[in-house]
Amino acid sequence: MAPRRRKTWKEKLHDDKDLPKVIEIDDTLSKRWGEGTCVIPAPREVDGLMAKVGRGALTTINAMRERLAQTHGAAIACPITTGIFARIAAEAAAEDEAAGQSNVTPYWRALKADGEINPKYPGGIEGQRRRLEAEGHAVVQKGKRWLALDYETNLTSFSSDA
Repeated sequence: MAPRRRKTWKEKLHDDKDLPKVIEIDDTLSKRWGEGTCVIPAPREVDGLMAKVGRGALTTINAMRERLAQTHGAAIACPITTGIFARIAAEAAAEDEAAGQSNVTPYWRALKADGEINPKYPGGIEGQRRRLEAEGHAVVQKGKRWLALDYETNLTSFSSDA
């Protein structure tokens, strides 16, 4: 039996797995997430939000989660899957770039909740730092973390058509 071929990041991005899906937050999760409903977004939805962040602008995973929850009429968007799908979108963009495409999802503009650069994205800290600085953002190291300074003043406001 031949070994199974691993899916590319692009294939993972386009595998919606019957998502998005809105679920009730159960008793176990309510301790952490509160009550109500939670949307589990589709990977392409997260990619679509990341793609809307223009040059000079930034977003955070939390800002994207807020927009996803609003879009689906849910109390929250799942923090786990949103983060995973942001990584998949970033890796798929890097695959596209490696294949010679120039108009790729600008994943380096999607920061962690507090303005921290995501070290798991392609290029790591250094690659993203270079891209952010090239777009006019100041990046500083605080301990082991790298942060985009004043990221709050450059946050994208996602329109209601997201």
